[in-house]
Amino acid sequence: MALQLHAIRGDITTLSVDAIVNAANSALCGGGGVDGAIHEAAGPELLAECRALGGCPPGEARITAGFRLRAKYVIHAVGPVWRGGQADESAVLAACYRRSLELAAEHGVASIAFPCISTGAYRYPNDLAASVAVAAVNEVSRDQTSVRDVTFCCFSERDLSIYRRLLHSVNAQGR
Repeated sequence: MALQLHAIRGDITTLSVDAIVNAANSALCGGGGVDGAIHEAAGPELLAECRALGGCPPGEARITAGFRLRAKYVIHAVGPVWRGGQADESAVLAACYRRSLELAAEHGVASIAFPCISTGAYRYPNDLAASVAVAAVNEVSRDQTSVRDVTFCCFSERDLSIYRRLLHSVNAQGR
């Protein structure tokens, strides 16, 4: 079965998928944006489990239970802060998508949803971040993996438009 890639506009905390990805900070302690929303929806147990992990560097990811979420797992991916593109940000961002998918496969995840990592408080340009995300996911999809369904969950109509354009292009090329 081929990997299915989708883009939707919505609230990632409400999705019925095996795992959702959190655009986390290095401390894994919750914060604003999608990170704060996931922590709030999952409940205080998520923060307790995150604290036990001891943090996470940019380009890496950690996995926890989903607690009160519909998703069984939360994968906490730490993206780069945008520094104008001169600090290897694209490689770090791609690495956090790849590592998230590796963790998902290790845990038998079939469906996963990603937010727009690093585009909020970390100021990564939305169109550039989306290109990196789609390319990284497409690259990993060539490997044997349990992941069969990837959703890019966008908060804004602008992001949704960017992802739909990119996914149309990927699908037209036959992935």
